[in-house]
Amino acid sequence: MPRKKPREVTQAFEAALERARTTTYVLRLYVAGTTPQSVQAIANVKQICEEHLHGRYELEVIDLYQKPQLAAGEQIIAAPTLIKKLPLPLRRMIGNMSDTERLLVGLDLHVKS
Repeated sequence: MPRKKPREVTQAFEAALERARTTTYVLRLYVAGTTPQSVQAIANVKQICEEHLHGRYELEVIDLYQKPQLAAGEQIIAAPTLIKKLPLPLRRMIGNMSDTERLLVGLDLHVKS
């Protein structure tokens, strides 16, 4: 297999960076009513998305008390649960989303240290 020239590698890397900067994230946050933990999870996810994905995300908040049938379809076993649908791979995070570092790693926005 022939080796790629440095210029080709650089161009491929720059193209990947540009795709990362323009990728739209599709997120679903499943909560259980207006409990303090649900309210905190919504606020935390919105803040992190605005800081790191401003203008590049779609966040749908789903109350499982109002739409319980969606819990089975998405295999939700705890709330709050955040699901990153796009970009792939699909990821699930459970809890009040207060651990910013963990959330950034789960969204593939930060490298785990």
